[in-house]
Amino acid sequence: MSGTLNKVMLIGHLGDEVKIHYFEGGNCVARFPLATNETYTNRQTGEKVTNTDWHNIVVRNKAAEVCEKYLSKGDKVYVEGRLKNRQWQGEDGNMRYTTEVHVQDFTFLTTKKESMANTQTTSAPVQQEPIRSQGPAAPMDDTEEDDDLPF
Repeated sequence: MSGTLNKVMLIGHLGDEVKIHYFEGGNCVARFPLATNETYTNRQTGEKVTNTDWHNIVVRNKAAEVCEKYLSKGDKVYVEGRLKNRQWQGEDGNMRYTTEVHVQDFTFLTTKKESMANTQTTSAPVQQEPIRSQGPAAPMDDTEEDDDLPF
């Protein structure tokens, strides 16, 4: 295979509020940290161990404005995008490096308030329609068709 692929898919919780920066041309960029967890049981001690990884998320233009408006610290979100490495010289003269996920698609899964309410009121799962970042939803059609499809 001669092609390459740079694709990242993450489901995690926002570690801070969305910070947005506007440019002169009207474009903008939003940034926020996203936490993902890995949980396993230590075989020697039987103790449950959770490791958290932090990811630097970057969203641009209209999607950035949507994230700023609807996301807040603690919300659960699915992001899909590309890894990008960036470097710059810090104020101390040392080179700084970071790896970012430049988002191409995202879905809001739950808000912090919804997550807390679900764990306090019931243990049954709650089905919620996710908010998609791309395009309007298909129009609802009130007419019901009769077809013999098995699904």
